[in-house]
Amino acid sequence: MTETLRLPVLSLPDTVVLPGMVVPVELDELAQATVDAARAGADGQLLLTPRMEDRYPAYGAVAAIEQVGRMPGGAPAAVLRATGRARIGSGVTGPGAALWVEAELVENAPATDAIRKLAAEFKTLVIANLQRRDSWQLVDSVQRLSDPSDIADLAGYASYLSTEQKRQLLETPDVETRLNQAIEWVHEHLAEIEVADKIRDDVRDGMEKSQREFLLRQQLAAIRKELGEDEPDGADDYRGRVEKAELPEKVREAALREVGKLERSSDQSPESGWIRTWLDTVLELPWNTKTTDNDDIAAAREVLDADHHGLDDVKDRIIEYLAVRARRASRGLEVVGGRGSGAVLALAGPPGVGKTSLGESVARALGRKFVRVALGGVRDEAEIRGHRRTYVGALPGRIVRAISEAGSMNPVVLLDEVDKLGADFRGDPAAALLEVLDPAQNHTFRDHYLEVDLDLSDVLFLATANVIETIPAALLDRMELVALDGYTADDKVAIARTHLLPRQLSRAALSADDVTISDEALHEIASDYTREAGVRQLERALARVLRKVATALASGGSVPVAVDVANLHDYLGRPRFTPETAERTSVPGVATGLAVTGTGGDVLFIEATAMDGRAGLTLTGQLGDVMKESAHIALSYLRSHGAALGVDAAALDRAVHVHVPAGAVPKDGPSAGVTMVTALASLASGRPVRSDVGMTGEVTLNGRVLPIGGVKQKLLAAQRAGLRTVFVPARNEPDLDDVPADVLESLDVRPVADVADILAYALSDAAEVAAAA
Repeated sequence: MTETLRLPVLSLPDTVVLPGMVVPVELDELAQATVDAARAGADGQLLLTPRMEDRYPAYGAVAAIEQVGRMPGGAPAAVLRATGRARIGSGVTGPGAALWVEAELVENAPATDAIRKLAAEFKTLVIANLQRRDSWQLVDSVQRLSDPSDIADLAGYASYLSTEQKRQLLETPDVETRLNQAIEWVHEHLAEIEVADKIRDDVRDGMEKSQREFLLRQQLAAIRKELGEDEPDGADDYRGRVEKAELPEKVREAALREVGKLERSSDQSPESGWIRTWLDTVLELPWNTKTTDNDDIAAAREVLDADHHGLDDVKDRIIEYLAVRARRASRGLEVVGGRGSGAVLALAGPPGVGKTSLGESVARALGRKFVRVALGGVRDEAEIRGHRRTYVGALPGRIVRAISEAGSMNPVVLLDEVDKLGADFRGDPAAALLEVLDPAQNHTFRDHYLEVDLDLSDVLFLATANVIETIPAALLDRMELVALDGYTADDKVAIARTHLLPRQLSRAALSADDVTISDEALHEIASDYTREAGVRQLERALARVLRKVATALASGGSVPVAVDVANLHDYLGRPRFTPETAERTSVPGVATGLAVTGTGGDVLFIEATAMDGRAGLTLTGQLGDVMKESAHIALSYLRSHGAALGVDAAALDRAVHVHVPAGAVPKDGPSAGVTMVTALASLASGRPVRSDVGMTGEVTLNGRVLPIGGVKQKLLAAQRAGLRTVFVPARNEPDLDDVPADVLESLDVRPVADVADILAYALSDAAEVAAAA
């Protein structure tokens, strides 16, 4: 039967006392009161507990007062011996000013063979640790212990255990669990000691080796001096390499100055390593090496046409560059280091339209080397301009490394994802690119690592970007913008037939004799399964079809396998995209707009509804400030001009709610004004918007339709969505020249200057509404 005691509690800060420990405790006023209470009402016994901020301790150590006296400094103190472990119960009353509790003594379970083995193992570890610390006087005390519980509680003296670990041991009444935990912690401590000893020995050995090498180098230097060979080994080799290299005059002078520093420095000087690395970098650069451009304009055009379908704007610009360069060469106007002889083109468009692969085609058409520099996520200005040589591990920037990798001074350098450059405390990489991409400056580009002028005027820079808006205006001003807005459905079928299908057949180890895919199936995949501006998803869909074909042939299927519209469902499942414009616009208050996203053009449905309540406008759909203002402008326009338009403006003097679906996607831009006017007019008049009508443009308070951007991408999206009539601002009519002819043939594009013209056509007639009802 367990024994219950009534004891005063003494809480010890930053100290955990386990049974068997003898500890001195300095007595403050509260501790003195507790000791006095223990003497008066508990036969000199008290309960020692660790002080805890988050909870009240569940266990404590029963301790006897061995001696009361003073510390060497004169402060009152008591020596306490912990005799057992107790579970703390409820509070009770007792004499004095101390806190009294009921404490239930914890009795140890009978020792089993497993517990005795654990106790012996822990005792051995403790003795080994004491012997390592030369604490021989304590070894005999530990040897005399035989009770497993007392041996486990020896961990209370361990300085390497934290207060929390000791609390855990105090609150663990089971001896076997306590021993296992203590053994685990001792092993961890011994492993840490072993690692620390090894590090200390390695450091000592390294220092002795460095001192020995320093002494030998000093002796070697003295011997060389006596022999008249006091020039450090290798410096003469660098001088010879610099003199033999075909370097620009100023670069040669800078290199010889560094060679002089190398000759005057000792081999063990850190500066000698930096100088050697710098000289190696300078000597590896192709200062006077250039490839010969292909002057055959027709052949260059054939290369571009063979690699890429469409993209006439880019191809024309490359051919123009070649033609002008050929004429300059024929008239002797090509001068090394001439300003502005290079070109900087920015290829902007959604993913998958071939911007990156176009760079390789351009290099092949020109007969130049090609280097790709990935800029996505770059935040450090030193990535462009290089590090100062004074920094440890300094390197030249990516531009210099690209020139060195190309092996010529006139490669095609593709700056990929220039719109994804970042900026932080390490500088702005986009600002560092200004000098690289400015034809008036880049003939004297200066890298922080090289600190000599590098002529980039003959480099053809191509930059790619998905979104123009995120490119700083100053950087965009240095580049000639060429927009790649996407492909029509017929373009995608042609690209799939010419480029994508042969590549995927090769990857799937198939041939044209094994599988055939009809043009109708390709058209179905492009329109109903992928619906994107580029062809990346289209290629993945083709790869999926061919993988299933390869699986079928491996299972004993017959060849050739014919894939057409009828069996396309077996390979790709149900179509992911189905026409939804008619369904969405079947009720009043919904209009179809056009928008440009980071992945190309897309249709955007704007919904409006009204309800009883206080007049006002509610906007949802994560709209930006510009679209919110467009909604307010649209509502104000209809309220002021509704009578002239045949719209009951009073119907909008209610609680109006405008929502743009896909609420998890942020939306903003100045091209939804006319769509919001149409949706609100449809709501007020009760006339649905025609399902085959789309529109884009900003609107003023007077109903004027203002121009917007991305006309080509929006018209491509309208064609993909199955629209028939599209309204665009009249001032965007010149942009229609860039739209493919087959797109203009499939769409009735109507430039408008007043939103009233859109409402007159887009809203269904009253007769149609009545007939539908």
